[in-house]
Amino acid sequence: MGVQLRSFLTTGLVAAALVSLAACSGYRPAPAAFHEAISQPYTLDAGDSVRVTVFDQVDLTNSYAVDQSGYISFPLVGAVPARGRTVQQMESAIAAKLRQGFLRDPDVSVQVDQYRPVFIMGEVGSAGQYAYVPGMTVQTAIASAGGFSARANQANADITRHINGRVMTGRVLISDPILPGDTVYVRERLF
Repeated sequence: MGVQLRSFLTTGLVAAALVSLAACSGYRPAPAAFHEAISQPYTLDAGDSVRVTVFDQVDLTNSYAVDQSGYISFPLVGAVPARGRTVQQMESAIAAKLRQGFLRDPDVSVQVDQYRPVFIMGEVGSAGQYAYVPGMTVQTAIASAGGFSARANQANADITRHINGRVMTGRVLISDPILPGDTVYVRERLF
């Protein structure tokens, strides 16, 4: 076999191996549940903080943290379940508890005061826990963690998310939105 033919075959095998590796590490879309979760109403969980306003009741108006058990501790009525509820559902639940012998017709408003943090790991400047900002994307989350490292894959990242009581991981583009509580993992690029 000639030197040129051997060189051609070796180059061909290397190219085939590279194409095969690229196919394995290429973009694989996240499950449909990832994108459906973005369009759903926000539900509370441990680590969130809500601002509850009870009109004409200054002593009850305050910020309340959702504890590890998924409850807020509200004056007069005690523990109110928050995990998995929207702010509108929290308004109804608090008002219903206050109607049970405390206030005749309570007017309750609930809004998210502080979202649970996001976690950013892998090939970033400073991995760790960061505050969630509404409208945050994978790219803006990475920017808050000091940007990409020199070895980072800058096209996509893996997100681990709690969806309907299940933990799911999927690969998304860096322009995709993230949710509070997400863990973003930036992989190392192959070359």
